[in-house]
Amino acid sequence: MAESVRRMLGDQWVSGAREPHRFGVRHLSPAGSYHLLALLEEVQPTAVLIEGPSDAGELAGQLVSRGVVPPVALLAYTEQLPVRTLLYPFADYSPEYQALRWAHRNSRHAEFIDLPTEASLAIVERKREAYGEIERKREQERNQERKREHGNEDAHEDANEDERERNRPDLYARIAELSGEPDYEAYWERHFEHSLEPGSYRAAIARFSEEMRSMTEEEELRAAPQESAYNEIRESYMRRKIRDTIAAGHLPERIVVLTGAHHTPALTAERPAMTDEELALLPRVPTRMTLMPYSYYKLSSHSGYGAGNAAPAYFELLWQCMREGDLDRLSALYLSSVASRMREQGTWRSTASVIEGVRLAEALASLHDGARPTWKDLRDAATILFGHGEFAVVAEALARTDIGTAIGSLPEGVSQTPVQDDLNRELKRLKLEKYKTLVAAELDLDLRENRRVQSEESAFLDLNRSVLLHRLAVLGIRFARKQHARQADATWAERWVLQWSPEAEIETVESTLKGETVELAAAYDLHERLHACADIAEAAKIIRLAGECGLPQVAGDAVSALQRLAVDAGNFEQIAETVRELSVQLQYGSVRRIDTEPLLPIMRQLFLRGCLMLIEASGCNDDAAAGMVSAIHAMNAVAQEHYSEVDEPLWLSELKELAERDDRNPKLSGYAFSIVLERNEAGEEECAREVARRLSPGIPADLGAGWFEGLSLRNRYALLSRDYLWRHLDAYIQSLEAEPFKRSLVFLRRAFGTFEPREKAAIAELLGDIWGTGADTTGEALQRPLNEEEKRSLDELNDFDFGDL
Repeated sequence: MAESVRRMLGDQWVSGAREPHRFGVRHLSPAGSYHLLALLEEVQPTAVLIEGPSDAGELAGQLVSRGVVPPVALLAYTEQLPVRTLLYPFADYSPEYQALRWAHRNSRHAEFIDLPTEASLAIVERKREAYGEIERKREQERNQERKREHGNEDAHEDANEDERERNRPDLYARIAELSGEPDYEAYWERHFEHSLEPGSYRAAIARFSEEMRSMTEEEELRAAPQESAYNEIRESYMRRKIRDTIAAGHLPERIVVLTGAHHTPALTAERPAMTDEELALLPRVPTRMTLMPYSYYKLSSHSGYGAGNAAPAYFELLWQCMREGDLDRLSALYLSSVASRMREQGTWRSTASVIEGVRLAEALASLHDGARPTWKDLRDAATILFGHGEFAVVAEALARTDIGTAIGSLPEGVSQTPVQDDLNRELKRLKLEKYKTLVAAELDLDLRENRRVQSEESAFLDLNRSVLLHRLAVLGIRFARKQHARQADATWAERWVLQWSPEAEIETVESTLKGETVELAAAYDLHERLHACADIAEAAKIIRLAGECGLPQVAGDAVSALQRLAVDAGNFEQIAETVRELSVQLQYGSVRRIDTEPLLPIMRQLFLRGCLMLIEASGCNDDAAAGMVSAIHAMNAVAQEHYSEVDEPLWLSELKELAERDDRNPKLSGYAFSIVLERNEAGEEECAREVARRLSPGIPADLGAGWFEGLSLRNRYALLSRDYLWRHLDAYIQSLEAEPFKRSLVFLRRAFGTFEPREKAAIAELLGDIWGTGADTTGEALQRPLNEEEKRSLDELNDFDFGDL
């Protein structure tokens, strides 16, 4: 008899049978939190069941422990590589977080009731694979459709169906349009977030979610069957958890169930709960879980978080006003904050402008029959009153007020992964805690010993900081980015930009699978790279990384691998890159306090082999010449830096031979000759002879111009000081016929394209002296903008076909 009784709750009929209080919310809803707390105070439940990972266990309680400052998040991740993650973020105004706090304050049972993460992650992975397979099939179908004849009726019907699908209006956009709002977010805020009347939120959102679900359920099942099935599994599991809570002795009317509004209609007792057999059939993957600080930016929809809102800091302000029972202050607080941000940037806006802004926002709200201005109304008022109609003027101030730079924090003792705990200890030990913010800050390091302090820890503080930052870089934790130091040639100077982010926290958690400390994780990562290493250049890079990370054991293993790989090394470019890496290690060795003695004989051996391979490797085409130029530059730098340790005379001898050879790549011959000139191994007579030989009418235009391109790659001021070179180049150009001239011009344009404006001006003046037309006059004439005829000639040159020459 009791089950047939029906009664009214708000405007919704419910069964008279005893059932838990189901409360649907939108995640990150201040009004949801406000009205939820009112319901909890009214009902005084013995159990609060919350949508969230049911295996959170102790972590759920730690979310509301002393010292936790939202935003924070639960992070679940797989125990095997590749790491898959699920995030459950909470702001202070999240209904789920406020429910946990209420239960903690009142010593009531609180529990998460959604699928355990071991099942969620496994199902999400299967969904991803299924969607990928569906997309591949759809792509195949589209390709087949393109191959059909245009007269095929089925193809036209399929195309029309696709067109109808694309043009189908979005339901949420339609709701906003019918309500006269600019978007769905404004509709939601005006109709759900501004009412403080008891019971209004719960009744309205219950009716709204039921109607929306009935309108979208069939469409979701058709368009996204995997997502629909996943939601059904979750809801079936949550019904099981509700049933288990009742079976544990909690009266149904003393239970409050908090879920997303979409799920609330499906949690009635009439629907079946998941059975033991169904639970056993769920796919699973081993997972772990941890707590982590989060940020308002990551909570915002700007970061791509689908359940986020566009202005988390604004909604925190809304939440504060709700708790104080004074929503009318929100407009003044928000616009005052925007004006304050603008003043910080040097743009002054008066108190009168703030007052007018509040009035304008209230007027805009009245036009939509709203009780109070929405976030969009306030932004529009700020743009008009503070930006005088120009959004760009207020954009930064609005962003800082809407999103903010807040980042949560966790106290010591709150459960985290071992590598998180170790990183926090290291940041504290090295006095880097203050850099763990969303605001980027520069840090200059001096790796030398500080002899003005007493303790060894302080004497090598910057060196130890560098070691930690390099370890984080190896692990891919995006906390620190290395920049070019001010002292370009100083081996002891480093500059970093430090900026923390939730992504960095997630990457730290993922590193747990590599080791329980940052040091062990970095060592594991480098060992894995070393096992996969197949060439000497990569092995040399690992040696450098190990040295920067303060991991001598890994460096020793990498040296052994390099010695083994060096036996069969036969690529000049790899050898040059390796020699350069070893050279850097030898330079930094003393300041980093690492043993570099084993590296010297390897560098000597490889340098000698590189010298002997230079001539043969230079017989390449123009595409390969670019890499060869970099390799020659590296070898030459090592020869100059370590002239007493390597065979520098042999290197110079090979360079001279390459500079004289006509059967090698002309660009490389020219580049080799530029080094010979730079090191004073050739005088004016040799230079004049080589220029005359290379830039003569008998030499094909592309060879001569290619040689000059290589010559111009180094020490241009030295070239500008040799007027005889430019006289020969001028005579060479004048001797060419029309077609060879065009071919030559292509290469010369490429060579001169990299010259700086002041260098081009110097060349123009130098040619004026050669021609006797005056340096200033000629320089002005040669650097004037091209006329239309000259532009047309160059356009024709771009299409010039050299195949017939």
